[in-house]
Amino acid sequence: MSGAAPRPRRSALFMPASNARALAKAATLACDVVILDLEDSVAPAAKTDARAAAVAALHAGFGGREAVMRVNAVDTPWHIDDLAALRGAPLDAVLLPKVDGLDTLRTARAALGDGPALWAMIETCAGVAALHAIAAAAGETGLTALVVGPNDLARELRCQPGADRAPLWPILTEVVLAARLAGIAALDGVINTLDDLDAIARECNQGARWGFDGKTLIHPAQIAPANRAFAPSPAAVARAERIIAAFALPEHAASGAVRVNGEMVERLHLDGAERVLALHRAVQSRQ
Repeated sequence: MSGAAPRPRRSALFMPASNARALAKAATLACDVVILDLEDSVAPAAKTDARAAAVAALHAGFGGREAVMRVNAVDTPWHIDDLAALRGAPLDAVLLPKVDGLDTLRTARAALGDGPALWAMIETCAGVAALHAIAAAAGETGLTALVVGPNDLARELRCQPGADRAPLWPILTEVVLAARLAGIAALDGVINTLDDLDAIARECNQGARWGFDGKTLIHPAQIAPANRAFAPSPAAVARAERIIAAFALPEHAASGAVRVNGEMVERLHLDGAERVLALHRAVQSRQ
């Protein structure tokens, strides 16, 4: 397998930057990514104090978890100050809400300099329309992830996603497709359910089947279902090991396809198997 080993992003938990207890707890949770939120979860009167608290929390660190900050949207009075406060801060990425086109990415990149990566939330009709242009500019802008924003999408579309999220299926497909074409990550959007663990698990499993790398979350109770869904299962790991072992045999050195446990597998399956094992090792290291 070529390229860097995949970084686990099974669970990306939003934490309100205005909640000191939540920030302190973040370093103890089993999520792969901590997203400090300056946007939806912070009241207007608390924005400035939340920004200062979030930057202080970044300097304290999150125990090796990927640290991301969601800033306020470009059309708000806090956006520019949020970006200015994060220039040079110790974080992995800045999550930009309501990305409608390249201008938002380019403005953020200029404000942040060569610092953290950018993540873009796709949560508006305009963002969906510009999706492939946004992803294609990843190299120019330092974009490394697309994140679905289902609540805002449903509001703009005036649709009712329901438990199966059927009205959003075309958009979910396009987000994964755009991310794969650009070689960047794709994160499924939040689920608002908090107490029904079966429903949470079903939606996590759906996102994993869709090809997403992980899921954004709004409560610690959602972490375990997401971690299970987006990590390679024992069966997937065992299958990957069998495929790699089969192609490693001397008699298969020049083979384009081999028989493994009654299944015909090709070298494209070998590439997938190597990625599964690399992700499995990365997950085990995180744990």
